[in-house]
Amino acid sequence: MPHPLVRALRALLRGAATALLVPLLLFEEWGWVPLAALVARLARLPLWARLENLLRALPPWGALLAFLVPVLLLLPVKVLALFLFGRGHAISGAAVLLLAKLAGTAVVARIFQLVEGSLMRLGWFARWYPRWKAWKDLVLTRVRQSRPWRIVRAVHRRVLRGWHRLRAE
Repeated sequence: MPHPLVRALRALLRGAATALLVPLLLFEEWGWVPLAALVARLARLPLWARLENLLRALPPWGALLAFLVPVLLLLPVKVLALFLFGRGHAISGAAVLLLAKLAGTAVVARIFQLVEGSLMRLGWFARWYPRWKAWKDLVLTRVRQSRPWRIVRAVHRRVLRGWHRLRAE
């Protein structure tokens, strides 16, 4: 049994890591399905459809390596954002980073949809992915049940109703 101080430190680190991950989890949760669906529309194009078929046919390690492609493709874009920040163009740099995050999430989400079955043939992935998903779902459920989240959602609904009334006039 670990020392109480070690347990307290672990709990503190776990809480801090969770707090830092919540915005990322919320963004991924918001964007994962709609952005993947947007990329899936590209399958109407013959070349894109062939690419998706190749991804579906990848062996497990190939499927895992497929996630490196968006990371490598977005690296120059992120360097561009840093360059813009360095030149004092904070808004442009932030816009480039935001667009890179949206594009990266869209592509990674679609790749995951295409290769999930193959990834599940990797023992360690099949063991850890359900645990990750359960933890993520628990954290997001707690966030959505929190008072600040409920207040923001209520304000958001009021603003939307007001906007719709304003447009209807």
